[in-house]
Amino acid sequence: MSSYDLMIINGLVVTASDIGHYDVAIKNEKIALLAPTGSLAGIEADKVIDAEGGYVMPGGVDAHVHLEEPPLFGKGRSADTYETGTRSAICGGTTTVITFAPQSKDRTSLLSVLEETHKKAENNCYTDYSFHLLLSNPTPSILNEFPNLRNEGISSLKIYMTYEALQLRDNQILDVLLAARKDSITTMIHAENGDILSWMTDQLEQRGLVEPKYHATSRPQLVETEATNRAITLSEIIDTPILIVHVSSPSAATHIRNAQTRGLPIYAETCPQYLFLTRDDLDKPGFEGAKCVCSPPPREGKEDHEGIWLGLQNGTFTVLSSDHCPFVYEDAELGKKSVISAEFPLGRFRYIPNGCPGIETRLPLVLSEARLELSKFVEVTSTNAAKLYGLYPRKGALLPGLSDADLVVWYPPGRLEEWRVRNEELHHGVDYTPFEGRVVRNWPRYTVLRGKVVWERDGVGVLGEKGWGRFLRRGVSSLGGGSKKEAWDVERF
Repeated sequence: MSSYDLMIINGLVVTASDIGHYDVAIKNEKIALLAPTGSLAGIEADKVIDAEGGYVMPGGVDAHVHLEEPPLFGKGRSADTYETGTRSAICGGTTTVITFAPQSKDRTSLLSVLEETHKKAENNCYTDYSFHLLLSNPTPSILNEFPNLRNEGISSLKIYMTYEALQLRDNQILDVLLAARKDSITTMIHAENGDILSWMTDQLEQRGLVEPKYHATSRPQLVETEATNRAITLSEIIDTPILIVHVSSPSAATHIRNAQTRGLPIYAETCPQYLFLTRDDLDKPGFEGAKCVCSPPPREGKEDHEGIWLGLQNGTFTVLSSDHCPFVYEDAELGKKSVISAEFPLGRFRYIPNGCPGIETRLPLVLSEARLELSKFVEVTSTNAAKLYGLYPRKGALLPGLSDADLVVWYPPGRLEEWRVRNEELHHGVDYTPFEGRVVRNWPRYTVLRGKVVWERDGVGVLGEKGWGRFLRRGVSSLGGGSKKEAWDVERF
């Protein structure tokens, strides 16, 4: 009988805290042993992977993924199901996703929304998975469900400061934060000033400026920066942690950095589109710019990119997620082109389904740029998300006896010739990628989920099976500020 189920030998193991030449042994879906390279010679295993000097990292944790969501506003419908989205994830080195269970304003229970989302995901996932509740109707009865969410293994939710169908007023946000504080729930906030951007949109439409490129004009950095600062203020009043999602603006990042410097539990997320795309991508010929319509929009250019890279390097950004939010481009009913008509042959930007695909390209794009230290790369793409959302050390780490055997094995540096991203070679359910033609210098060679090889790039492809992915019950955040012993007291003001 073999000693181990799988061994990965001759790799450079990279975690958020350590880099070293180790062999990895896996047994019963867990990391069993990390040993100096060569020290496992002669020990039997059912399967052995020779990393040949390539990086061996914890599997990616993508904590901002939209799959199979109902249309909450506009005509768009998510293009990826749990099957196609998680299949794409493993091909890009991501082994855990956290998606959204969205509540529309007419729904009176979060628990029923959670149940419906479970049904969509169950037996359909290639990755392990969990959910954030997307909250749009914070009535007292809804807020009273928070303890039940915790009992169901859900410890995070998302709220919006924009979009009429989802937007909460400041007093509602305070209600949510206070309830989240009581039950140690991490609150994610989409920070854009919805009233300003709606007003800006009206101003543009009155002038006939409706093409895709004006999506960026309607949402200048000030709109994000103001809302970010306001979200920080609301969090400080309640004394509870928040995560500002998909930050695109260096000026918003400055507010976040200043709050962190003051010791506030303010966390932040950014995404590859804010490292690689610019508003010029929304100004492509015809309707092509709609492919890059997402919110917040890509910013002005290299200087803004540098500000976001700096935030990743210095710790302002806790996590790097994909915000995978896919819509089929060539779809006149439910996709990007649903806004085209005889009256508006280039569509109206305010109604363009809002979001971009990116779950498969997230890790290769960022690693290929070599702008982050290797341990920092693992920290922001895997470990911090696991910690923030109550999955560590089961996920985001390679700790013997504690961590699931989720790994991504990269090619040895220089082995893979420069390769251009092509949508035809990706595995999502979308007919385009906003990163078409971009050069990458590495790609996951193997992806391992709980000890099973689910992706092998060299001539084999997808080895995983739909349904191998499991639902993850999550605990509280292990990052600072996640639990308050004393009750909130308005008198302290």
